[in-house]
Amino acid sequence: MGKLVALVLLGVGLSLVGEMFLAFRERMNASREVEPVEPENCHLIEELENGSEDIDILPSGLAFISSGLKYPGLQNFAPDEPGKIFLMDLNEQNPRAQALEISGGFDKELFNPHGISIFIDKDHTVYLYVVNHPHMKSTVEIFKFEEQQRSLVYLKTIKHELLKSVNDIVVLGPEQFYATRDHYFTNSFLSLFEMILDLRWTYVIFYSPREVKVVAKGFCSANGITVSADQKYVYVADVAAKNIHVMEKHDNWDLTQLKVIQLGTLVDNLTVDPATGDILAGCHPNLMKLLNYNPEDPPGSEVLRIQNVLSEKPRVSTVYANNGSVLQGTSVASVYRGKILIGTVFHKTLYCEL
Repeated sequence: MGKLVALVLLGVGLSLVGEMFLAFRERMNASREVEPVEPENCHLIEELENGSEDIDILPSGLAFISSGLKYPGLQNFAPDEPGKIFLMDLNEQNPRAQALEISGGFDKELFNPHGISIFIDKDHTVYLYVVNHPHMKSTVEIFKFEEQQRSLVYLKTIKHELLKSVNDIVVLGPEQFYATRDHYFTNSFLSLFEMILDLRWTYVIFYSPREVKVVAKGFCSANGITVSADQKYVYVADVAAKNIHVMEKHDNWDLTQLKVIQLGTLVDNLTVDPATGDILAGCHPNLMKLLNYNPEDPPGSEVLRIQNVLSEKPRVSTVYANNGSVLQGTSVASVYRGKILIGTVFHKTLYCEL
């Protein structure tokens, strides 16, 4: 009798595990393929071969690009090379990417850049905040940009117990920023288990020298984050839930959810078109292909534009889509005066004139 009960319990357990795994594959869009949508005037940037996970562009057209991310479970074509920050001038007719020198005593060998955000001070000084993962931990590095020298000066490292598994960041004041936590567990096995179980334990934090707090929670995997041009609204991508959360920002930095925009694709980083206020979303049409990399069947790329974000029916259109033959694992897209840079987690970077 005892053996029979044990067999029944084992069977029920295996059945539940099988159902959870099938549900996980469905959430990851495991069977999805994309139809190509490719602008005519596009070319790959030769200098960027090992990823361009996040991109932020100054009003002057200078684009900062984080490259070389090493992230548990994801492909990396240069595992022994430290990460870098690249700069491109989108005003040039044929812009090229240049790796920025970093001074100030920063340990460049441990540089593992992820999300980035620009902050321009009242005196027009430009600061670059970078999510970094030295030894697979999470810190935020602050650099000052020296435009004439085309270099970064290291200023400070920020650490905090709430800054774990940090993915992206948006800076709104001197050492004042929102950051997303994409996994609750820092162990890679438990992180995968967390995704399979569809736990909603990740969150957005607000950081300042005086106060650090969780301001929004209940995400499957809080990922990209950005802010509207008037800084009244914060947009948060939940990659595993395939949606974007539109949050109202309050004077005390708390966030209140106004709406959720469902997209049907796995949303990574977000940027805002400064000319229109539209959201540009770098997306993974099939995340299973990203997690289980196969060069014979690579992960595709997708970029969406979301217009009329605050309306009852935002308009969603496809700016770019590719099955992986050109661009694999798109994570971000950023626009400047009719030009678009499309970045990836570990692959190449595409520049298009729209």
